[in-house]
Amino acid sequence: MDDDAPLTNPVAGLDNTIHQRVRLGILTVLCEAERADFGYLRTTLELTDGNLSSNLATLEHAGLVELDKTYEGRRPRTWVRVTAAGRKALADEIAVLEALVLRVNGTSRRTP
Repeated sequence: MDDDAPLTNPVAGLDNTIHQRVRLGILTVLCEAERADFGYLRTTLELTDGNLSSNLATLEHAGLVELDKTYEGRRPRTWVRVTAAGRKALADEIAVLEALVLRVNGTSRRTP
């Protein structure tokens, strides 16, 4: 490593709201599907109802997803949609992760 190069925190740009594994998965699925119902997210991400609910609440509070509670007959159904802010936040998170990979790959090729 160059002694004159400034030290930077390689993970400073990661967003704690998004970076958590479940929330990253939720946003990824929603960006692919535009919207998904609660059951689909639960099954796809292999989560319990409670775990999915609490993570959706965090994302909703941050303005990254919107929930739409409807009924099909007498059965309640919750649809989840990613917001524009959610799409941007996921893209920003991916950019930080890509930069981290480049940093690691660049460092691993250097000789001491």
